[in-house]
Amino acid sequence: MEQSSDLDPAAVFAGALSIWNACWQAVDHDPKRNLSEVYHGGDEFMRQLMRVASLFESWCADRVDFECLDDVWPYLLEDRFGDACLEVMGPECFASFDEMDCLRVALHLRLPVKVLEGLAVPVNLTEENTNSESSFCQLQIRTVRRSEPEGDIRQYGANDDPEDPDYGPVIYGLYGLESDGIAEHIADRDTYAGAKALALKLAPGIPFPEVPTLLDSFPRHDS
Repeated sequence: MEQSSDLDPAAVFAGALSIWNACWQAVDHDPKRNLSEVYHGGDEFMRQLMRVASLFESWCADRVDFECLDDVWPYLLEDRFGDACLEVMGPECFASFDEMDCLRVALHLRLPVKVLEGLAVPVNLTEENTNSESSFCQLQIRTVRRSEPEGDIRQYGANDDPEDPDYGPVIYGLYGLESDGIAEHIADRDTYAGAKALALKLAPGIPFPEVPTLLDSFPRHDS
């Protein structure tokens, strides 16, 4: 991926510093780790941390709705980015950090990642049905995927791995909810836009957002 020249240096520095601190805390808990040996020197380790922080900042630029953040972006990264990275991979693995790992880290951080085509952002949205003649009180769009090889449908949520090899690709299921809360499957679509378009045909004016974010479906509850 080509790196943007408009990266926020404060955010990149904060991200790299956060990983640095998290990694050395991990080393303190396990002295057998030797990051200098893994990265063939401390200078290469620092280069990888800067690469990861730059890649994440570039990835977020078009995919995160920063207006939904309550935190100052560099401060958020400094406080939480390193720990989130270590939830995704060990300190020895940053040379392989890629765009899919950016998504994994963003999900761990509960960032307001936009639901865009080709990006496996979990969705779980419910709106009141505007069609008074329908038996459904509400319509719901949620991300699901089929288990391999059984083919069972399972919901895809914010704590799931977007590239779990036990499951197929993420799809968008449209469901109708009865008054007792029981969900009836209506149809699946490959994109959120497709599921929303079908919902609008069934219930004109139903207010599913045009471009929702992760937080619309899975709000962050900070301790």
